[in-house]
Amino acid sequence: QVQLVESGGGLVQAGGSLRLSCAPSGSTFSTYGMGWFRQAPGKEREFVAAISDSGSGTYYAESVKGRFTISRDNAKNTVYLQMNSLKPEDTAVYYCAATYYSGTFYRPGQYHYWGQGTQVTVSS
Repeated sequence: QVQLVESGGGLVQAGGSLRLSCAPSGSTFSTYGMGWFRQAPGKEREFVAAISDSGSGTYYAESVKGRFTISRDNAKNTVYLQMNSLKPEDTAVYYCAATYYSGTFYRPGQYHYWGQGTQVTVSS
């Protein structure tokens, strides 16, 4: 069983930056593909970014491409989401997810473990 714990959310003004972290438990972190999703009130959960197990492959939603960067440090068992140039429409609960598969995936159903989420609020 993998437990995921997100951190780094908060309140920021439009144009600002935040960095989210996700630290999965267990010693097999480096074998999991990882992803970030978000869910705004009244909306479905949507894909944000994904990274392969080795970190060599990344994939982004069009809405965040060029502003967000996903990365991982397998030595520290941590995956990051650097968010720059934040907009009010980025406001949501952000979830970290892990998949058994080694590639990059954008469908929630392709992920096997989920964190509890961290709130990101961007004020205008």
